Amino acid sequence: MIAEVIVDVLSSNVDKVFDYLLPENSTIEIGDRVVVPFASRQIDGFVINIKETSSYDATKLKQIISKKDAQPLLSQNMVRLCFFMKQKFFIRLADAIRLFLPPAVRNGKIKEKVVNILFLNCDEESFEKVKKSPKQLQALIYLKEKGSEKQTELNKKFGASAISTLIKKELIKIEAKKENRKPQNNFTVNKKEIILNSQQTKAVETITHSNYNTFLLHGVTGSGKTEVYINCIKNALNNGKTAIMLVPEISLTPQMFARFKNAFGDTVAILHSGLSNGQRFDEWNRLRSGEAKIVIGPRSSLFAPLSDIGIIVIDEEHDGSYYSESNPRFHTHEVARFLAYLNNCPLILGSATPSIESFHLAQKGEYYLISLTERANKHELPSIEIVDMLSEIHNGNTGIFSTKFLTELETCIKNGKQAMIFINRRGFSSFLMCRECGYVPKCEDCDVSLVYHKEDDMLKCHYCNRRYRVLNACPKCKSTSIRYGAVGTQRVVEELRKIFNSTPIFRLDNDATQNKNSYIEILENFNQTSPAILVGTQMIAKGHDFNNVTLVGIVDADISLHFSDYRAIERTFQLITQVSGRAGRSDSEGKVILQTYYPKHFVYRCASNYDFSAFFKKELNLREVSHFPPFVRILRILVLGEDENKVLKTLEELFNQVKQLKATYTSDFIYLQAMKCPKKRLQKNYRYQILFRIYKKNADEIISQVYAICDKIKKQNTSIFIENDPQNLS
Repeated sequence: MIAEVIVDVLSSNVDKVFDYLLPENSTIEIGDRVVVPFASRQIDGFVINIKETSSYDATKLKQIISKKDAQPLLSQNMVRLCFFMKQKFFIRLADAIRLFLPPAVRNGKIKEKVVNILFLNCDEESFEKVKKSPKQLQALIYLKEKGSEKQTELNKKFGASAISTLIKKELIKIEAKKENRKPQNNFTVNKKEIILNSQQTKAVETITHSNYNTFLLHGVTGSGKTEVYINCIKNALNNGKTAIMLVPEISLTPQMFARFKNAFGDTVAILHSGLSNGQRFDEWNRLRSGEAKIVIGPRSSLFAPLSDIGIIVIDEEHDGSYYSESNPRFHTHEVARFLAYLNNCPLILGSATPSIESFHLAQKGEYYLISLTERANKHELPSIEIVDMLSEIHNGNTGIFSTKFLTELETCIKNGKQAMIFINRRGFSSFLMCRECGYVPKCEDCDVSLVYHKEDDMLKCHYCNRRYRVLNACPKCKSTSIRYGAVGTQRVVEELRKIFNSTPIFRLDNDATQNKNSYIEILENFNQTSPAILVGTQMIAKGHDFNNVTLVGIVDADISLHFSDYRAIERTFQLITQVSGRAGRSDSEGKVILQTYYPKHFVYRCASNYDFSAFFKKELNLREVSHFPPFVRILRILVLGEDENKVLKTLEELFNQVKQLKATYTSDFIYLQAMKCPKKRLQKNYRYQILFRIYKKNADEIISQVYAICDKIKKQNTSIFIENDPQNLS
């Protein structure tokens, strides 16, 4: 018998299936990790098929050395998904396989945690034997009352020497027991029975009576989408199935996990990069063994080791984080749809602000549209008031906050309520600049301005995290006249503390959540404090449900509007709608103050009226006229390398071949150009790209040939990546 094996090597040169002989009387099956001879060494590989014969000379085939695990690590559906991702996203098979296996599982360095549990092994009369040793006697009395205890805890209470002596005297017996390293989650939500309204009930019935189908659940903020998810998952579990619940960021995991824990208990597991290796290993094993049946986490949770999946949910489906912008590059929606197809189960895409592409597919009938048009508590959506910051300047207010916002914030605090302040820029200032010569300090490894962080008194690169000393004088002209750029979260917090010095102010951004579980602590502390203010980036914009928040302030709504990206207006609408929805989610009325220098822009008019329909029509028309998705396909070939000349040489060779392809499909090409990326250098790598827009009719055929071109051109010291409809063109 012959085993088809994918070797665990990240190299395009060996990105293919190799045939190996199976040992006699082998128990190896599809999905097993095996050790195989490869060139002059022994490496890991994964069996993806077993067959009778090989097309190669059987006498020259090498034999598998051994099977590495008691059970297969990959299911047949996982293997099929790997091949789908290779074909769809031009990624290596080994890269796809590694998505299913956390590093702790692959490298074998983390093992199950085993603890010693101690029990009483004597009657009370035996206590007389240790009456002259107070610590030993106290330990026996403690065990008699409690029944059992970890050895480590008894050592702390009564001393290791006393416990060791009791074990030697056989007055205490030891039992080794596996212990799961559970992720910390101190976030609490009230456990209450929720009765679904008619729209929610209809949504649940529609979804649960379906097999493979993609549902777009479009519900206003606070409409109870999470309750729909929970009830659909309950039905899946009642039918003996499992479930995947995806959230866009790990900052949303604590609250979602707490709600699911209330509903499903210990059958819920979480997987994300914030866990320790041990916690991730144990959660992965709980899912693999069937002890846990629901996984919650960001896009990586889609690859959890679940069998018999009954439903997949992608919450906040519009979020750009569902597109992986690092290797391996893939779109979560596409992978989830194929996984749902393999399991013949429904896929729910939920959002208050669906992406233009998803809503367009729903209108065309490719997705099934379900709408939740009112808040679950029947309350009105918070009113959004637009403040013209140019008028504020004309009236003599040159500060960060408008007069209207400060008035509303003061009222909110006086009433003992909470406020959330949104500014989608972290740090204190977006850059420093010499007033005399215009010099702006940039990162030596990246082609980006350094951001000033006042708390650390450092300049930081937000792409490679390299740090630099703050300028006291311009290195070019020696001037000491340095001005600050646009404000960030740290500056907002500093200014608020000057005005509201007795009010607790919390900050939630990437800098404030560097330590493990710090985001849980920040969210829980804010949740338990009133009055209070939470300042944050887009980490606070979606998913959070705080009953006491009555005011939301959007400090600079224009930040995302001016990105050089065709999705800039869409993202602005989504952010405003999402962050506005954090206010007034309980009994108190909510209010939003939106500060902008462009108050007449149509995106603010639509957002202030929560008019998704008007925004969608306008934006869709712009996309159609200007030939952008969803009407065309965008493809980006990204070439990276530390040697700029080699990168340019590879780019030129690629571009020449793509131009030949264009000559064959002339009428299908709308745009084709080679250029440097807007961020020309990141993490020491020079970045160049070939961008093209093509009509959809022959898109798959053209993209397949582009893959073939890129596969042939393999240059040393340069990397080539292909992105389908990328979320970020910088």
